[in-house]
Parts: sequence; structure tokens; C-alpha cells
Amino acid sequence: MRITFWGAARKVTGSMFLLELESDFRILIDCGMDMDSEGEDMPVYPGSVFPFEASMINVVILTHAHLDHTGKVPNLIREGFEGPIFCTAPTTDLAEILLYDAASINKSKLNKYHKRKGQSPGYKPNFNLEEIFQEKHVKQALSQVKSLAVNKTYKLTKSINLKMISTGHLLGAANVFLEIEENNEKKSILFSGDIGRQNYPLLKDPETPPQADYVICETTYGGKYHQSLVDTEEELLSFIQKSCIEKPGKLIIPAFSIGRTQAILYTINKLFREKRLPDIPVYADSPMAMKSNRVYEAFSNHFNEESTTFKKKYGELFYGNNFDYIEQLGESKKISTKQGPCIIVSSSGMLEGGRIQHHIRMNLQNPDTTILMVGFTPEGTFGHKLRNAPGVIEMGKKNVPINATILNTDAFSGHGDHDDLLRFIHSQKKENTKGVFLVHGEETSMDNFKEALIEDGYQNVVTPSKGESFTL
Repeated sequence: MRITFWGAARKVTGSMFLLELESDFRILIDCGMDMDSEGEDMPVYPGSVFPFEASMINVVILTHAHLDHTGKVPNLIREGFEGPIFCTAPTTDLAEILLYDAASINKSKLNKYHKRKGQSPGYKPNFNLEEIFQEKHVKQALSQVKSLAVNKTYKLTKSINLKMISTGHLLGAANVFLEIEENNEKKSILFSGDIGRQNYPLLKDPETPPQADYVICETTYGGKYHQSLVDTEEELLSFIQKSCIEKPGKLIIPAFSIGRTQAILYTINKLFREKRLPDIPVYADSPMAMKSNRVYEAFSNHFNEESTTFKKKYGELFYGNNFDYIEQLGESKKISTKQGPCIIVSSSGMLEGGRIQHHIRMNLQNPDTTILMVGFTPEGTFGHKLRNAPGVIEMGKKNVPINATILNTDAFSGHGDHDDLLRFIHSQKKENTKGVFLVHGEETSMDNFKEALIEDGYQNVVTPSKGESFTL
């Protein structure tokens, strides 16, 4: 069999791995959107946005719902993929929210494009028209999804077994374990997806995966350690006290609507319930967050013991007397200019779109405002630029002074750090592991993690380039 790395190769986003068997059976593990394709010029199959013919794929397996792992599934459908899509039940429901939202954004882009083109026939959009999918493609994709339970073995064919192993990171996220028999020889392959952290809010710790011959492992935090020296609650409490009580001012938290927002709201709720904070208004400004809250509540069997006990005691996780969920855009704009201490949690975490943009625009020059960056921001995103701005930042065509306080924390990162990644790899006996492929990380992170694995005695540790293939 052969594996080709079509995404997340020496970079963080766009996970997409193609496994081709000698029988011509083709399995695509993840089908992610590349959030940073700048400078890439990969050959694609004629008339396609993929470097292969979509209709030749037999099966798609998704590790979790984030768009850098699922965001190109509708494109695959649009180009003729008719097979089943396997993932866990929570991933099914969360992906539905994310993909319909992406389709809505695409519709808005297309409307603006057609309007501009009508006014200026030579106008060219700043996006790839071929990558635009519609709601009908999302609907079709969801009709092809088959939801699987974790830790249960399923037969894809007579010679292929599939098991999903819970890995934290996000509700429903799972490692993918494949056992394949070819030419009377059995081989096993383990795909990490995104590896979660120990003691993360809400979710159970990652489970130990089975032994595999070959391992494909993410390296987002290779060589890096989460900066928090105190627990997550204490760190957030400190940020709120400094930003909303000592000043007092506004704390704006850009956060992804799915996963990060739930962890933050739950932690804030705990602090209020334990009387460790005064009643400060909390605005959850993300319609998607309300939808994803409902999915989290529906799959509470995935929660850790602490959050399960909390829910039994208080009846809910993400709501409180001083919590206000903002639905209308007009309400959202009003809270941007609201005076006095408050907390605003809004998407998106990379500041590339969503309501967070007007909150930042209206408050960036306010010295009483604190902006707390809690998510990974790839190079090229506005979030990355804001993190590294030297006191001024370009917004539109203007240079805007930064008077607000910009803070960073990875206390709420859903990604495991270097030690968590090592814990995952150390579940594999080095003498039985035939190869380790490192993906989903910046090159320095991959190199640091590769060096650590070689020092530990693991053989054949590879950091593949995009489009590179290997025979297993």
C-alpha cells in the first residue's frame, strides 16, 4: 500500500492523507481546508481542486470537526465522491454546524463577486472560485456520513478494520486506527488527528491507542510546552481580575465557536458559581456557539468526571445569571461600545472573520480594553499580525495605533504540548514501530519533535513534503 501526504505537510493546516491499497481501494483520512496556502503551487487533477480524482476515493474518515480537517469535504462531493464518510457522532453534528456556516460565507462571497463583476467585467476575486461550495454540497455530504462509536472495531471491507480512539482536543475527536491485510500480510496504521491535553476543561483525557506498525502524528506543539504554570482556572481568574476589576475595563476573548468557547464559558461559569468573581456581565457573541453548546450538552457522556459532577449540581454548563448570548448583529455592535467592565467571548479565534472583527476595531485604541488571544494563529492571519504588531497595525488601508493591552495564553489550547505528543508516541513500542510520519506542525516544531524521537530510539522518523508518497 502507499500513503501520500496531500496536506498538513510541514505546516499546520489542511490535513489530507491518501492511503491507496494494491486492490485500488482508496481511503482519504481527513479532507481539510488549508488556512495558509500562500506560495503553494501544487498540481491538481484536471478540473479539480484536488491532486486526485475525487470519484476514485472509496471511503473518507474524519478525525474531528475542525475545518482544517473537514472543510474540503463538500468540494469532494461536488467533484463526484459518492462513498461513505466515517466519523464519531459528535463530529457529525459539529461538522454540520461548521460546514453550513462555511457555505453561508461562500454564498456571501459569491454575491459580492457577481455584483463587482457586473460593475467591472474584468474584476478578479481574491479567492479561488473553484473552491466555493454551496449548501447543497454540505447537505449531500451529511447524507453520506456514517457515525461510529469510539473503541469499537468496524469492518470497512473483508480486509480492512477501523477503530476510532478518543483523543480529547475537541468533542468527538479521535485517533484513526486501521488494520489492513494485503497479500496475506497484516499491517496497522495509526493516525493521530489532533492530540488533546491532560486535564482539559470538559473533556476526558486522551485514551491510549493500540500498537501500530506505522504512526502519523501531529506536531503542533512539538518542542513547545504550554506556558501556564498554574491551572487553567487560576490563570483565567487572574486575567479577569486585572482586566475587569483592577482597571476596571473590558476583556475581549477571540475564540473559536466550537471547542474553545465552550471551555472558556464553562470555566468562567465555575468561577462565578464558586463565588470567586463578582457579577461581571459576560457576552457570548457567537450564534454558532449557541448551536455547538447544544451539541456538547447532547453528548455529555464524553465529559470528564469534574464537568459531569458540575452539571449534576447546577443543571447546566454554559449559562448563568450574568451570561447573555447575543443573537442579533445590532446587539453585537452595541456591546462593542458598552462602558464599564464586561467580558466578550466572540469568534473567530484567528480574527479572520466573524463578529470579533468589529469588537477589535471599536476597542483597539481603548487603553481600558484587554484583548486575550487564546488560540493558535497561523502566519498570515490577522490574529498572528496582532500578536506580533509593534504598537500599530494595518486595518483596511489605515495604520491603527494599538492602545489596548494584548495578552496571550495557551491555557485553553486544545492541542497537547510536547509532553502530550511524547505520551502518544510512547504508547508505541519502538522495536515494533516501522515508521513515524510527522505532520500538522511548523517545520521547527517537527524538527524539534523528530530530534526527540530519534533520541528516544525511534527509527525511520520522517517529515514528509506535500505530495510525497511512501510505500508501507
